[in-house]
Amino acid sequence: MDLDELRDEAAAGRIDTVAIAIADMQGRLQGKRLSARYFLDEVARHGSEGCDYLLAVDVDMNTVDGYAMSSWERGYGDFVMRPDLATLRRLPWQEGAALVHADVGRPDGSDVAASPRQILRRQLDRLAERGWTAFAGTELEFVVYTDSYEDAWNRGYRDLTPANQYNVDYSLLGGARVEPLLRRIRLAMEGAGMYVESAKGECNLGQHEIAFRYADALTTCDNHVLYKTGAKEIAAQEGMAVTFMAKPNEREGNSCHIHLSLRDADGRPVLASPDGEHGLSDLGRAFVAGQQALMPDLTLLYAPTINSYKRYQPGSFAPTAIKWGPDNRTCALRLVGHGPSLRIENRTPGGDVNPYLAVAGMVAAGLHGIDHGLPLDEPYTGNAYASDAPAVPRSLRDAAARWSASAAAADAFGKEVVEHYANYARVELDAFDRAVTDWELFRGFERL
Repeated sequence: MDLDELRDEAAAGRIDTVAIAIADMQGRLQGKRLSARYFLDEVARHGSEGCDYLLAVDVDMNTVDGYAMSSWERGYGDFVMRPDLATLRRLPWQEGAALVHADVGRPDGSDVAASPRQILRRQLDRLAERGWTAFAGTELEFVVYTDSYEDAWNRGYRDLTPANQYNVDYSLLGGARVEPLLRRIRLAMEGAGMYVESAKGECNLGQHEIAFRYADALTTCDNHVLYKTGAKEIAAQEGMAVTFMAKPNEREGNSCHIHLSLRDADGRPVLASPDGEHGLSDLGRAFVAGQQALMPDLTLLYAPTINSYKRYQPGSFAPTAIKWGPDNRTCALRLVGHGPSLRIENRTPGGDVNPYLAVAGMVAAGLHGIDHGLPLDEPYTGNAYASDAPAVPRSLRDAAARWSASAAAADAFGKEVVEHYANYARVELDAFDRAVTDWELFRGFERL
């Protein structure tokens, strides 16, 4: 909706609340709920304030050391949340509510470099300088439990009841068991302006996926984070819980395959060519080569948590080999579609991914391949799990080391961003290294 429509809805009493939201490092929506009147009178023009620690805390919202942009020494001041009015929309699952996404700036008007939405914007600006636009689609999987979030917490997330007791991949019968919830989510997202394509069951117990039509990259990422938040809120309203954890148990993990393509100013595909080998243009070949070349350096953007790396198991439909292949799901990079719909699918990210960072990483990698004229090797046609190809980093520690040492990452994102997200990884690793896990207790309490 636009501001005039919001004014009409507010005057009629149908909308009384506007949430202003930014995406934090973890890809979560943070912000405030404002009265619609105050938003229209003040915030729509001037923005709102929020503590700059929102981009410098851990998952538990603890203040932590090591961030240059925000600290006790700097006084934990405010930054400005500047609403992007093109994103203003209704929230059908919250009575009388609308939401607007915001960019993050300093009081002097400068951008906050480490803000995920701005990181993506800068990579999209690099494409725009060449007359190109990125289009993306994200495929989020999740597991549904019939337990509430509160019950799950109180039970230590043990012995939860999945919504399906067996593998329901593509099963209409299995999907029907959860259809009241999935239908409500789908209709709510349609009401929030998204284009829902489909819903289907997946392999893990209670695992499902709702797919949305592709859009320009920034819109897709805005939709992604709102959908993820909304699905959790709707599940909670139904007394249920959904998780997007990359690996919630030892069965199949939750993936988030990301599809990406480029178009020029006339809407023509940049990466595809009817005369090219495997349908790729010369630019397309270099773009895919860049994805391969920089995947070890940029895996931190695709797999941001300790848990992310538990997905990477042979034969699990989660990639281990940094290879590409046409319609080959065993490769980290899968070439999908034909003709104008040809696109690259990055199968590395899991459901815990921050989409702004991941898509920014894919754009940066592709431009690296183009700018350096990287040659593309032959596609892999067999089982890439059994290949001797370079592997995706197997731990957050390994991925953070590659990211921190990467000249290409520093060139694409800048030293400030590299150091900010290297510290993010250090914070996660330090927290995990201090933790005593159930695995250690069961393995060692009596027997060691």
